Amino acid sequence: MFQHIEPFAGDPILSLNEDFQKDPRPNKINLSIGIYFDDAGRIPVMESVRRAEALVVAKAGPKPYLPIEGAANFRTAVQHLLFGAEHEAVTSKRVATIQSVGSSGGLKVGADFIARYFPGSAVWVSDPTWDNHRSMFEGAGLTVNAYPYYDAATGGLRFDDMLATLRSLPPKSIVLMHACCHNPTGVDLTRAQWDTLIPLLKERSLIAYLDLAYQGFGDGIEADAYAARALAAAGVSFFIANSFSKSMSVYGERCGALSVVCPNAEQAVNVLGQLKFTVRRNYSSPPIHGGQLVATVLTDPELRALWESELGAMRERILAMRHKLHDVLKAKMPERDFGYFLSQRGMFSYTGLTQAQADRLREEHAVYVLRSGRMCVAGLNSSNVEATAVAMAEVLNG
Repeated sequence: MFQHIEPFAGDPILSLNEDFQKDPRPNKINLSIGIYFDDAGRIPVMESVRRAEALVVAKAGPKPYLPIEGAANFRTAVQHLLFGAEHEAVTSKRVATIQSVGSSGGLKVGADFIARYFPGSAVWVSDPTWDNHRSMFEGAGLTVNAYPYYDAATGGLRFDDMLATLRSLPPKSIVLMHACCHNPTGVDLTRAQWDTLIPLLKERSLIAYLDLAYQGFGDGIEADAYAARALAAAGVSFFIANSFSKSMSVYGERCGALSVVCPNAEQAVNVLGQLKFTVRRNYSSPPIHGGQLVATVLTDPELRALWESELGAMRERILAMRHKLHDVLKAKMPERDFGYFLSQRGMFSYTGLTQAQADRLREEHAVYVLRSGRMCVAGLNSSNVEATAVAMAEVLNG
């Protein structure tokens, strides 16, 4: 019956991580998978989340199905985190939010919604973007194209080329953008660039779809929400999927949300209803436990302050690793500019390595980065950062 089913080639990131696990070399370094590790190379259990879990478990009772849209306290907490409790979009009730199975679940629900209500719209993603973006939107039956983004020559942003392409798109085109900490490049728009881009989106009637998976890892929780708040303040209707996997270190709990900012409360009610119908046809309703961990952390003042402090320390550790990597590489190759490691933000960086150099780094030095050259900076620590930089310099020198 299934002879016509072709084998699955595997996800390139997860497959590389599996290869790392099988590697017997004792000094191997994993900079492939997008997970935050502490300086001891472990996935941290955040104290704020641990305390929240104790509170959630202490109140444990029956576990009925959640509403299709998720828990009310979680959804409200998400809106306040993204936009601020007093933001006009929130107070006027024109934001429709669902609790989703990770931000991936939110992205897919949004893709299915778009396929139904904007069937003539194509999706435009940055070149490059997270590989699964293309897969999820194509899986919903949408055509996916790419707009210029990363400048390999400078390690920066092709902003003018990006604007030129977006100006040429037909109205109602879907423009997928990373709100901060771009995956895979680490190259973000500045506030001034967002302020230039947003009027263009509004003028051309383009539909922005933000992915915010790393809030707090760029410049801080409030600063990293700038794009979402500025779009809402400008009266632009848009989608935003966000995640707590990294920021609360709860990867396997699959805690995410999808919010749609609408022109008014009446349309938000209708959008929420159809998002619920979309969820019902997929996974019916989200799980309880992880969402309540998040809601407890975000709404308990003491836990919220502790979480912000812990997340700030994670952000600062990544930044310290960027500086150390930059300094060693600069000392080894003073003729080359490695400043892009300092200007790129968040957990990821494009290293400038070619596919062949990434292969050499893995095969000869047991340092695992993606073949695109993307590196998870959060995998660096005080014990491996110098060895990584020395290996990279050797590979770059040929």
